[in-house]
Amino acid sequence: MKFILKLFIGLFLCALVIGIAGYAYYSKELPDVATLKDIRLQTPMQVLSKDGELIAIFGERRRTPLKYNEIPPMVVNAVIATEDARFYEHFGIDPIGIVRAMYIGLKHKGFSQGGSTITQQVAKNFFLTPEKSITRKAKEVILAIRMEKELSKEEIMALYLNMINFGSRAYGVAAASYTFFGKTPDQLTIDEAALLAGLPNAPSAYNPIAHPDRALTRRNWVLGRMLDQSYITQAQYNEAIKKPLSASYHSPQIEFSAPYVAEMARQFMYDKFGENAYTDGYKVYTTISKTDQIAATEAVQKNIIDYDIRHGYRGPEKVLWQPNETAWDPEKIQQTLNKYICYSGMCPAVIMAVSDQEATAVLTDKSNITISYQDMKWARPFISDSRQGAFPKKVSDTLKAGQLIWVKKSGDNWGLAQIPAVNAALVSLDSDNGAIKAIVGGYDFNLSKFNRATQALRQLGSNIKPFIYTATLEQGLTMATLLNDAPIVRSTGSETWRPKNSPPTYAGPLRLRIGLGMSKNVMMVRALRAVGIDYAAEYLERFGFPKENISHNESLALGSASFTPLQVARAYSVITNGGYLITPYLIEKIEYNNGAGTIYQHQPVIACHDCNDDISTAGTKPVALDSVENESNESDSEEPEQANLKADDNLVLPDINPDEKNTDVTSKYAPHTVNSGIAYIMKDGLRSIVFGGSDWQGTAWRVKALGRKDVGGKTGTTNASKDVWFSGFGGNIVTTVWMGFDDHRRDLGRTFRAEAGAVTANPVWVDYMKVALKDVPVKEDVKPENVISVTIDQKTGLLPSSSSKTMSEYFIKGTEPTGYATQEVGTKVIDSEGNSSELF
Repeated sequence: MKFILKLFIGLFLCALVIGIAGYAYYSKELPDVATLKDIRLQTPMQVLSKDGELIAIFGERRRTPLKYNEIPPMVVNAVIATEDARFYEHFGIDPIGIVRAMYIGLKHKGFSQGGSTITQQVAKNFFLTPEKSITRKAKEVILAIRMEKELSKEEIMALYLNMINFGSRAYGVAAASYTFFGKTPDQLTIDEAALLAGLPNAPSAYNPIAHPDRALTRRNWVLGRMLDQSYITQAQYNEAIKKPLSASYHSPQIEFSAPYVAEMARQFMYDKFGENAYTDGYKVYTTISKTDQIAATEAVQKNIIDYDIRHGYRGPEKVLWQPNETAWDPEKIQQTLNKYICYSGMCPAVIMAVSDQEATAVLTDKSNITISYQDMKWARPFISDSRQGAFPKKVSDTLKAGQLIWVKKSGDNWGLAQIPAVNAALVSLDSDNGAIKAIVGGYDFNLSKFNRATQALRQLGSNIKPFIYTATLEQGLTMATLLNDAPIVRSTGSETWRPKNSPPTYAGPLRLRIGLGMSKNVMMVRALRAVGIDYAAEYLERFGFPKENISHNESLALGSASFTPLQVARAYSVITNGGYLITPYLIEKIEYNNGAGTIYQHQPVIACHDCNDDISTAGTKPVALDSVENESNESDSEEPEQANLKADDNLVLPDINPDEKNTDVTSKYAPHTVNSGIAYIMKDGLRSIVFGGSDWQGTAWRVKALGRKDVGGKTGTTNASKDVWFSGFGGNIVTTVWMGFDDHRRDLGRTFRAEAGAVTANPVWVDYMKVALKDVPVKEDVKPENVISVTIDQKTGLLPSSSSKTMSEYFIKGTEPTGYATQEVGTKVIDSEGNSSELF
């Protein structure tokens, strides 16, 4: 007995010395466990609307960190019963638990129970690698002991339940609760809490979706442990164990889809924070609202489909077998269908049988549908962008068995569809501060991630005219100035330039307001000549247009310069807000998901409607108009290089330092780049494009459907209708729409009429603005002090005579007319035969 006692004491002392030495040796390399108090769990980035509605989640691990008091006791008890029954008694390691695990392992010849405590698991997951070695285990024990001294049991449990992997990319009990049950943790029943508590031991093996039988067995075992340790009563156990497995996969609750917005935010966050953007739990609040964004998306998609339908059916996506061949077996059909996905409600289908009145088809989910003649009669053959065949008289004229086609459901009916080849973009801004209200970069993000709203540089056509006309007002021209609406021919060497109106009709001398309202091209060229090409080109920079994109030749008057829809919307904001160059922005603020506060709050530069900082105009005397009919001697060589054109690389997203909190919200004013009086007059001119005059109609007359008087805008169509535009305003909202093909070689063509800004882009704008302006009050603009209203003669723009048809016109003080319209007097002459006629 003495020998055994001495041996035991010796072994104990040796173990103690080894333990102390090991503790001292491994402690030198170990991190400070106090850092766990401020640990930032890997949490995905959330992109939200300005109202806090979820748009997208980016990050491999789904996690929503909770505080300890937010975790239901039933969940905590289930985990303790499963993973660490003596959690509240031990000091980080559980000698009794280790001995028990060893005994059970030896008894059953296999170690089914681990000896690690919850504290050890937290230490391993936060600080150590998953390797299985004595060194790693020793470090784990040391860290666990330290953690118990530094942290409370509640803090350790919260770390564990927020950190642990539950499978299906769900990390933490909150993410797991939603992923498997679509609930928050406080809504879990006992059986559901038991199921979750059993998952961390082997998330893949016990996954209730992939392995429901194993998951049920594991859940019932956990319920037994909870009963043994008196966390539940016998009655609760009996009720819970009878319940079937109720788990099913729940994807993150996205409130609405805005993929182009989400991608812009993701790119920005990645540029600023790298891979940490996906793990540090950022909440990115954007400026868009659900209502406006959905309206914008629907307007773009609807009008793209309308264009596509009126230009005809381009045929099936693929022919799997000919009508006279043996049909494919169902498995082979499904294998082919599974290679395709749905786009904006448009899904693949294979035609199985066709009659004169209907066709039957099978979908990817193996369901059968019927396509009636009524739902495909639009499908006249597409010949070219400007030619279509005859409408089909029966279903079999167009559809054949074996064709893989696209279909779309409308109400209860499925109809023939096709993936559109044309595309469009829309961007809508608050003209007073630059906040982006809605942005759509194309028909479907899954088809093309190219954001045409911010990246597509396209020629403007007549959408550029308001900016050049603004430059002419700066130089003394007025809305009453007469310019000749007559053909222009200019020869340069062997080349002849003949700009034409669209349609090619001419009315002789017209007031500038009419030239703008009816989009007269030749009058625009003459106005450009009046102020000089270089002056007009430089003036465009006041609207935020990049200098590199602006051409210095007469084609500038017809919109040959290329800009993005966002750049165009920003430019129109200058006209509508009184002359201030606001900066569009998408990110409103950035917060940490764990409640650590705001790290960025955007500080917009705003238009100041009460400031007395107006910039002066060039003068009160108008420039001479005697050179507008002459051939221009400006050089045509200054055309921008395509490679040097600038899009919106740093225009939308803030330039912030990730290491510094930027929460200053002090108001700052945007640069005042255009005289407020001139902006006021040009804005009124844009209203004329909608409402016209007493004897003429503006090109944007469709906007009158909004039933508001504070709206205005401008159409735009480039040569051969390769690009069509509409930009306009209502209230404090400016919206620009573009439509065209990504392939610059294609034009929009024609059907019953030519495609143009007024008939192709304008309807998109109207459909969106009906929703965007619904709760926006009608805006009454205050006339600047330097603007006066003068009654003029409608025909000449001069002061009226007694017989004049009159109207009211706005002028910058000093530019109003001083001469009077002369009354035309007929002079009759009689020839030798007694016939009378007018001399003039």
